[in-house]
Amino acid sequence: MSDPRIIGYLNRAVAHELSAVQQYLTQARLTALWGMDSLSRALRQEADEELAHADRFITRLLFHGAVPGGGPLAPVRVGRTVVELLLHNRDMEADAVRIYEEAADYCRRRGATEDAELFASIMQDEIAHLRDLEQQLYDSGDGDQHG
Repeated sequence: MSDPRIIGYLNRAVAHELSAVQQYLTQARLTALWGMDSLSRALRQEADEELAHADRFITRLLFHGAVPGGGPLAPVRVGRTVVELLLHNRDMEADAVRIYEEAADYCRRRGATEDAELFASIMQDEIAHLRDLEQQLYDSGDGDQHG
């Protein structure tokens, strides 16, 4: 029988990833309206990556004999400037790292190696997203708002 807490982490991850897809898609459309085509394309690519993460978590849920719980999505945070937009995305990616690190640790303790590896792998992708966002913030001259 599957561990209900692991199922909970997987469902939480699906909801987080689908929230990220919604946020990045919305921001992609907004930046397109602002005439920032390059940033819009980059945000669309981020949405595609987050959708791929959701797919991997859903696949793992199905392996456990569960289906996504259909949890609520987080509200979209867009910002009025590119810096605000990047700060919102940094917060969202940092949340993912915290969730996936906690989930990977729990799965390791329970001996759920494949689940732990999935969370750890996607956590590394999110850490890379965080680094990219930090660089974009630095390049935008927002060095004083890093935390």
